[in-house]
Amino acid sequence: MPQGSVLGPILFLIFINDLDSSLVSSVFKFADDTKLVGKANSTQDSIHVLLQRDLQQLIDWSDRWLIPFNKSKCKVMHLGHGNREYQYFMIDQLLQSVKEEKDLGVQISHDMKPSRFHPMSAGIYKSKQGSRYD
Repeated sequence: MPQGSVLGPILFLIFINDLDSSLVSSVFKFADDTKLVGKANSTQDSIHVLLQRDLQQLIDWSDRWLIPFNKSKCKVMHLGHGNREYQYFMIDQLLQSVKEEKDLGVQISHDMKPSRFHPMSAGIYKSKQGSRYD
């Protein structure tokens, strides 16, 4: 499909529609961007094992359909306090853990604080909390 075509994105979504059919974790897909999401906390430590298994299933799917993931662009972001920050691998490569990442044009941080997104949004947030923007 030529880049910029009308049918290209629709056909691609149809082609990858079964990507998450055997996964336990949640998957979010947008164009050629895929996110695997799971909650690994201290009360249910086995979830990180399921996340790793789901990563392997994604690799198996990509091998079967000859659509390789760009492992250098795959990253892990640990959200929340008390996160054990487990390590995850794609094949034999340790995935890089990041504190901030730009996603679909929006800056996302591990602590989700508004000051990380845009300086002006921090001022708006502070003013709504009753303090003055400096």
